[in-house]
Amino acid sequence: MTSGNGRSLLELIDGADERGLAAAGLACLDRCLPLLAPDRADALRPVWAAVARGDGGAWGEAVAKARVDLDGDGTEDAEAVRRMLAQAPAAWTAEALRAWAGDCSVAALALHGRYDAAGVSDGLVERCRAGDADGAGPLLAGELRRQQAVLETAAHGPTGLRRARELSVEGGRVLRAVVSRRARTA
Repeated sequence: MTSGNGRSLLELIDGADERGLAAAGLACLDRCLPLLAPDRADALRPVWAAVARGDGGAWGEAVAKARVDLDGDGTEDAEAVRRMLAQAPAAWTAEALRAWAGDCSVAALALHGRYDAAGVSDGLVERCRAGDADGAGPLLAGELRRQQAVLETAAHGPTGLRRARELSVEGGRVLRAVVSRRARTA
């Protein structure tokens, strides 16, 4: 599964600018937030605002505040989400943001794969990122599509960022529902 323009997720990350990379990493984090803080859906709103402004100083401050606000103990999955936030770079540079967006992409796909009914075989996450989603279950495939859409739309200014945020909210709802359903049947 490649994006509408035929580019893999890896290619989209490689070609993104600072704003697109920050939005990509933040969107992955935001969609996985229900695993860390299910009752804090808007905890990352100030970070989104900093991305919208393209303001590196505001970005660093908003990320630092989110780390404090979302600190605490949790499950293994919550720790994975907390690591995504902890690794957010303070520097608003393409190099730092690209590395973080890539790490967040892998973590979000792996977390979604853990909750996917189809399971995740060895190497599936990396194959998905490279454009081959054969064997991906619906939850993993949906996360892959959202990541691609965020990278494709984030470059289109405020409207694109608004769409990226909508995709993150939608993805967070999907993951929250899956986790809730699994908890009820466990």
